[in-house]
Amino acid sequence: MMDDYMLPTWIYLAVLAVIVGSVMKKVLAFHLSSTPALLAWLSFTVLVERLWAFCLPTVLLMALFGLSVWLYSTFRPGALPTLPAHGKAVFITGCDSGFGKAAAMRLDALGFEVFATVLNLSGEGAKELQRTCSPRLTLIQVDITQPQQVQQALLVTKNKLGPNGLWGLVNNAGVCVNFGDAELSLMSNYRGCMEVNFFGTLNVTQSFLPLLRQSKGRLVTISSPAGDQPFPSLAAYGASKAALNLFINTLRHELEPWGIRVSIILPSSYKTGQSSNQAYWEQQHKHLLQTLSPALLEEYGEDYVTETKELFCSYTSTANPDVSPVIDVIVQALLSPQPLVRYFAGPGIGLMYFLHSYCPVIIRDRFIQKLFLKKKLMPRALRKQSSFDINLKFCNNNNEEKVVQPAMHQQ
Repeated sequence: MMDDYMLPTWIYLAVLAVIVGSVMKKVLAFHLSSTPALLAWLSFTVLVERLWAFCLPTVLLMALFGLSVWLYSTFRPGALPTLPAHGKAVFITGCDSGFGKAAAMRLDALGFEVFATVLNLSGEGAKELQRTCSPRLTLIQVDITQPQQVQQALLVTKNKLGPNGLWGLVNNAGVCVNFGDAELSLMSNYRGCMEVNFFGTLNVTQSFLPLLRQSKGRLVTISSPAGDQPFPSLAAYGASKAALNLFINTLRHELEPWGIRVSIILPSSYKTGQSSNQAYWEQQHKHLLQTLSPALLEEYGEDYVTETKELFCSYTSTANPDVSPVIDVIVQALLSPQPLVRYFAGPGIGLMYFLHSYCPVIIRDRFIQKLFLKKKLMPRALRKQSSFDINLKFCNNNNEEKVVQPAMHQQ
């Protein structure tokens, strides 16, 4: 009798080992903290133990889990020593402020030869880089939407590169020039986001790829979870980042034979660029109200548009001013012997992608709605419709009472 159960048990053990190992690989790759991971494993253990108690004791399952974690922790890429930074050159776009400026300062301090692009050589960001960084850092004025300026930056970089060539390209420059529902977003906003976030980055990447192929270096791109997740009121920005994500992921496959490692960094909410500039959002709001057609503004309502602006201002005011988690993963992507394909920088991002991969759509949507803009107002037309439906229902109820009451009197 015991022999009859031995084969199914070992098949079950093999399948379970694959499942547990793959789940733990995903959990560790999403950079979840130990507490959620432990709770998830305990729930999984209880479920499996109840379903298949006749095949596998809980103690053996725990041992199998521990072995899976040990094997993955031992051979994961993070366990390897980092590469030396000295003698390596890196080109970074968008260094006037935010991630770009902080990355240029950190990489310069580590010993990189940094080529940092700025929109304004006389701006505060460029002055701070000149004042605080070593003579190795080279500032170049570049608008990445202008092909001639990108080509000029390429010539400057080639002329100053050492014998080791260009080790890394960090695509950081980007903009978010809109807020509001997709129907309310101006076509100029869609084009503006695409010009910088996609076409500008595409132009820089294509221009500098020959240098990366020669050095078998690194391509690192700062993207956004909005390119993968349907954040309300970020259609233009999200669409541009979605195009960027697909382009970079395609490059990852195509550049693998050349020895170039490609990584995408997905940050959470940080105070960068215009994100915490209240005057900027006020200006965008005023411009939107002046540009929308009267019919569309009547359908949505000015109060609805104003609430969106206020929610954006409130959300960005609570963003994290400490960008060091993003800079840390930029360094990892440049210096790790086996860099990850995706880096999640900041709290909540790993959990969001974990839910996106394994949970039903209704749970994912609810999570994003709670995480981002919590709108209270409906568009004006829907409010009117709702009020009309309530009044109509009330009138119908009164009519029914009037019809019923005479019948009751006749009895």
